[in-house]
This record gives sequence, structure tokens and C-alpha cells, in this order.
Amino acid sequence: MIAVDTNVLVYAVDLYEPVKMQKAIALLQSLKGNSLIIPWQVAVEFLYRLRRWEQIGRIGRTETEQYLTRFVYSMPIVHPTISVLQQSLDLSGMHSLSHWDSILLAACNEAGVDTLHTEDLTHGATYGSVKTLNPF
Repeated sequence: MIAVDTNVLVYAVDLYEPVKMQKAIALLQSLKGNSLIIPWQVAVEFLYRLRRWEQIGRIGRTETEQYLTRFVYSMPIVHPTISVLQQSLDLSGMHSLSHWDSILLAACNEAGVDTLHTEDLTHGATYGSVKTLNPF
């Protein structure tokens, strides 16, 4: 399975980052139908970012709903279990990861994800069974 981090979804709708926007959209289009999943944390973080943009007037509620429909509701969302907490502690201890990165990687490990597309982690590194790739 393949997963994307929040930054991929954010860039797919970020008009202020046109180069990354095109790369994110191309990546998402290329991954459709290839066991692409959205971890619950990514869905929640994406909504958080959209709502922040709403608060500053960058987008409206209609755009938020459209982006959720296009990039989150159209893909399988995978929910973590409680065991992700211990796995995240183990990963953060082994790799000096941030709290949120270790939680995401633990959730991906648990879900059977083998590739996570993100700009936040080392390109080509493996954390547990998850290899990270930076599409940007």
C-alpha cells in the first residue's frame, strides 16, 4: 500500500506554491488505483490546514468541502489502533523523529503501507517497513 503525508494534499491545493502544486497533483493522479490510502492523521491535519486558510480568508467553506471531497473522501481512510502509540515511541526513540512523524509512520506500519510520500522525512529512508519518498 501507498500513503501520502499531509504536505502532499496541501500542496495539491496551494495556489501559492504552483510548482509543488503541479507535482502533488501529478503524484496523486499517478497513484490512483495503486492501493493509495489516507491515514486518519493526514485527513485530520489536511482539514485543519484548510480551516486555517478559511479563518484568514484564503479560501471559503465551499473550497474546503470541494478539496475534502476530491482528495480525502475519494480515497480509503485508514484508522490507527492503540498499538500505534507504543510503535511511535519506539520509532521516535530509534530515529529521533518528531511526535507527529513517528505517529504517522507507526500508523503506516500498522496499515501495511510500504511507501509514504512526504517532504518531512529523509528521502529513501526506511522506518520499520515504510520507505519514505520526497516527491518535491
